[in-house]
Amino acid sequence: MIKQPLFPPMLVPARRFAAALVLIGLLTSCGWFSKTEDETQDWTASQFYSEAKAYLQDGSYEQAIKYYELLEARYPFGPYAMQAQLDVAYAYWKYEEPESAIAAADRFIKLHPRNPSVDYAYYLKGLVNFNRNLGFMDRFVPSDPSQRDPGSARESFKDFGELVRRFPDSKYAKDARQRMVYLRNNLAQYEVNVAKYYVKRGAYVAAANRCGYVIENYPRTPAVKEALEVMFDAYDRLGAKDLAHDALRVLAYNLDQGKFEGLKDKEAKTMARKIWDYLELDKN
Repeated sequence: MIKQPLFPPMLVPARRFAAALVLIGLLTSCGWFSKTEDETQDWTASQFYSEAKAYLQDGSYEQAIKYYELLEARYPFGPYAMQAQLDVAYAYWKYEEPESAIAAADRFIKLHPRNPSVDYAYYLKGLVNFNRNLGFMDRFVPSDPSQRDPGSARESFKDFGELVRRFPDSKYAKDARQRMVYLRNNLAQYEVNVAKYYVKRGAYVAAANRCGYVIENYPRTPAVKEALEVMFDAYDRLGAKDLAHDALRVLAYNLDQGKFEGLKDKEAKTMARKIWDYLELDKN
């Protein structure tokens, strides 16, 4: 038995003609898109860089990143590509992609360790980590930075420290040192906050150990005073009177010597005198 064709004979040429039209249309559209994608095919490295820089200054960070990366892909060697590798790190930071920003800065440091601008790459890494924990609300509502996760603060301190160690005369070194002081104070206060939490939970040994860590690793920070106070409280609750007495003695001595920041001289001496008298240190 002869089967009927799926399509009548007169319709087959028509279908082939329609398919051909579709294929022509697709090829035409592909050609149009390729022209759109290749609009930069004749650009020089200078043109790429100028366009990327203009977008960066305008705050169009996504477009800036696009042209910086196109520049390096098209012209991987030369001064424009080298500068683009550094600028794209900044663009990623402003575009709120910290991981990409740090990766770009690390890449620049690895590829150009003797470049005159490599100090900026270290500085930028510090800035990225310095601001990493700032949420949307933190930008508008003041909050205590010592209450945040200290991971990024530690990384920022490390980055700034590397900058200062390698390039002590860099124009970014002064700001890096100031930020390191700020970060160090906050890291110390974070540890004290943890110790205070331990006291509330009844973990007095852990609280005392945490305070000891602050005193040993963050001397000459404002948090040391509170660390000694919490240490005294923890040992006192444990019934370790000798250790509590030692903590109070160190606190009194440092107050008397005016070694704690954040207190007026008169307040410090008054408090020191009270503790000194309480412990009868003049008699010991």
